[in-house]
Amino acid sequence: MTGRPRTGAHDLIGQVLDPGTWISWDTAPEQPHGISAVYAEQLRLAADRAGTDESVVTGEGTIAGRRVAVVACEFAFLAGSIGAAAAARVVAAVTRATAQGLPLLASPASGGTRMQEGTLAFVQMVRISGAVAAHRAAGLPYLVYLRGPTTGGVLASWGSLGHVTAAEPGALIGFLGPRVYQALRGEPFPEGVQVAENLHAHGLVDAVLEPERLRHTAARVLGIVAAPREGRTHVPPLPREKLPPTSAWTSVLRSRRPDRPGVRALLRQGASESVPLHGTGEGESDPGLLLALARFGAAPCVVLGQDRARQETFGPFGPAGLRVARRGMRLAAELGLPLVSVVDTAGAALSKEAEEGGLAGGIARCLAELVTLPAPTLCLLLGQGAGGGALALLPADRVLCAEHAWLAPLPPEGASAILHRTTDRAPDVAEDLGVRSTDLLRGGVVDRIVAERPDAADEPGAFCTRLAQALEYELVQLLRKRPPPEGRTSRLDRHALLPEDSPVHLAALAHSAKNPDHGWQ
Repeated sequence: MTGRPRTGAHDLIGQVLDPGTWISWDTAPEQPHGISAVYAEQLRLAADRAGTDESVVTGEGTIAGRRVAVVACEFAFLAGSIGAAAAARVVAAVTRATAQGLPLLASPASGGTRMQEGTLAFVQMVRISGAVAAHRAAGLPYLVYLRGPTTGGVLASWGSLGHVTAAEPGALIGFLGPRVYQALRGEPFPEGVQVAENLHAHGLVDAVLEPERLRHTAARVLGIVAAPREGRTHVPPLPREKLPPTSAWTSVLRSRRPDRPGVRALLRQGASESVPLHGTGEGESDPGLLLALARFGAAPCVVLGQDRARQETFGPFGPAGLRVARRGMRLAAELGLPLVSVVDTAGAALSKEAEEGGLAGGIARCLAELVTLPAPTLCLLLGQGAGGGALALLPADRVLCAEHAWLAPLPPEGASAILHRTTDRAPDVAEDLGVRSTDLLRGGVVDRIVAERPDAADEPGAFCTRLAQALEYELVQLLRKRPPPEGRTSRLDRHALLPEDSPVHLAALAHSAKNPDHGWQ
């Protein structure tokens, strides 16, 4: 910790829960039989010093009126270490939360497992991890707030399993405690590594928050991940409007305007609530791929968005971005939330690092997971949609498309270079490839076009509002719809080649690309 007073378990409970709602679940701890007199005295002194009867406090309360279970370590009790009695208390609380269908907020602050109890204490982390896994498998939210210090087996088990994880500013967080490292290596641990802010920079925690901000953030997260999925009020669809004829190349150019609103503008101006998440949770992040929890109107979802502005600043997204996306897919599947993927990219990274990092395999795994994901899925083609990077987030139960968004195996310039050995033919190639929103609608690739009047960059606020209304309508329909197996079939069927006598046969598509007519939103 960097000069901050240590936050105790009851201090945290008082800061995060609604006043007067705390109910303890704790009963007298049963310590292992045959403990030494020295250890028994240590336990007695620890209880006097900490004001708690063990290193863990459990119970329930409300956050913004919503019931939630809490498990919090008390570091003043033998450095928050976990022995058999503390582990039994944690397991009992997690199991009770699961049985009662409650979200769970866990806040470790621990030096690890209790050395006085040896290996038997160490293996209790298996029991705790199993209880947390069962809680998550039940589709219940598990939120983690890491306080300083959190190290050892606690971090390597229930401290690292959160759906959403935040950390206290300046908190010491690391697998191997610095004192142990120095004793074993004869030198201090490198500075600045086992610190909350560094973990955030490397995609291991979603946010660094002061304890007094935790209540507000937890309420926002729970307002999304614990929102009801059933019984939603009727949401009227947007009226379908006639769209003026526009060349494919005009749409391509409009999609590239630097002032065109992207996924961050959509969340900022269109979502009723959004909470950004960060990284894979496994040591990687990518600025080109946004992951967030969000609500459009009353409809909750997980958002995966290609952030074109940040790709232009930091470079195209790469394998790490695809792994961030797959984290979002797992969140949607576990929590039963719809997944909204937003495509807006000039293409994935082309580099030695991307190739060696498994870019192609990452795209393939995203495709496979999206096709089989046991959660409703909605894709929004927001702007550029070039190559495998765009394809990776495309499969969905429903696909929306901004009027000037487009989708192609390569940017038109690249396709022109292949077909004509020059980029000069890009406008013609864009027409021939059938990349426009109206082409995609006729081909069954998209289900709805959201109008731009005449260009999203000229009306960013109104455009984001229309997009948000369309997303809310589609999300509500998906939450009311058929069970997941049928949804997965529809994701495959929409991309099947159509028979020759189909009104949308490929030849007809090629013809319509050269002879644009009016499309419908």
